[in-house]
Amino acid sequence: MSIQHLQPVPHLTTVQNGPLLLIEKHLLDQQTEIESWFRQEWKKTAAPFYASVDLRNAGFKLAPVDTNLFPAGFNNLNPAFIPLCVQAMQSAIERVCPSANRIILVPESHTRNPYYLESLATLQDIITKSGFETRIGSLLEDLDGPQEVELPSGRRLRLEPLQRSGDQVHLGGFTPCMVLLNNDLSSGHPPILEGLRQPVIPPLQLGWSNRLKSQHFAYYKTVAEEFAAIMGLDPWLITPLHLKCGEINFMKREGEECLARNVESLLDAIRRKYDEYGVKEPPFVMVKADAGTYGMGIMTVHSPDDVRDLNRKDRTRMAATKGGAETTKVIVQEGVYTFETWGEGQAVSEPVVYMIDHFVVGGFYRVHTRRGANENLNSPGMHFEPLAFANCCTMPERSLAPDAHPNRFYAYGVIARLALLAAAREKAALAEGDPLDYP
Repeated sequence: MSIQHLQPVPHLTTVQNGPLLLIEKHLLDQQTEIESWFRQEWKKTAAPFYASVDLRNAGFKLAPVDTNLFPAGFNNLNPAFIPLCVQAMQSAIERVCPSANRIILVPESHTRNPYYLESLATLQDIITKSGFETRIGSLLEDLDGPQEVELPSGRRLRLEPLQRSGDQVHLGGFTPCMVLLNNDLSSGHPPILEGLRQPVIPPLQLGWSNRLKSQHFAYYKTVAEEFAAIMGLDPWLITPLHLKCGEINFMKREGEECLARNVESLLDAIRRKYDEYGVKEPPFVMVKADAGTYGMGIMTVHSPDDVRDLNRKDRTRMAATKGGAETTKVIVQEGVYTFETWGEGQAVSEPVVYMIDHFVVGGFYRVHTRRGANENLNSPGMHFEPLAFANCCTMPERSLAPDAHPNRFYAYGVIARLALLAAAREKAALAEGDPLDYP
């Protein structure tokens, strides 16, 4: 029996799975065309170095809700597929820096977050196994020498203060060929990384101090429409509707009425699609900080009055994101239910897909025992269940039912790659100083 059949998978609880089965059947029937289309698109626009994509499976709809270009969580991947990660990592590094043999990995400054440090250790291990000498250059201001950190897994991580001489960074006598960022730059561009001779990957422009979720999902909408036209699908089945708001200040209650109007407009649009597909669940939207990660600055909204009636605690929670960065813009995104549950307790879960270069290399389910199907699962109390995602995403089996595990995972891999392609176009536009904008 193959690994993919040994791995447990969540149960799809909703009976509204007709459209999802239709999506999966289209993807299976046109697999050759899909893979050919992706190949041509990657020739036009190179994929980001790596990414993770959060998906939501409502049974009647399958769509991405977030794309992270500085992914953590590598320690949650199935260890059986580390060799696939290594192969993809070799391809990614050879593409962006063919002469590389030494790499400095620049992480977040979460020295008290053992889960992040475990992910960092796994990422360093993948790069090292890919054949590159890899050391970790920390941006911690109070780090004045090498620091050894013992992890819960028993592994040890060595952090060294990043140094700069002229237009190069180094760790003492260790001068890298390239710098790999695993820091989302929510607090801005560190001066030590600006204007380097060495390539910085991903580029600084992709950090959250530049990037906006609304721009990413504008690109995704275009990609999904192109793909859906080929597949003969309604693009709404794979796309979260969204609107963006102008300036907002939650503490001063400025921009609140504009946000409420956008919520009402988007709820009306979702309601029309629900009526078209016979969906009985009540529509909802997610209001998110337009720049940010780690599940911060997010709230579930069912009515414009939910915005108008925010209490001080909720406004304080929405007013800042990671590192205390002030929330000044938000995206209003269609809420996509997740009707997948894990285990005997039927805990709500959602798939997360990981990619290095343009290859799907793994994934896991984010599981939360205290959250509902219409809530953000990226919050304290979540845990992760690794899956044999890599094998299933690339090896669908047409002889099985469309919703058989390998085929469902293939569908997840396709939708995640659409989000990756959107990020690739976004990256190219940012590099040219011409990000997509819209009313």
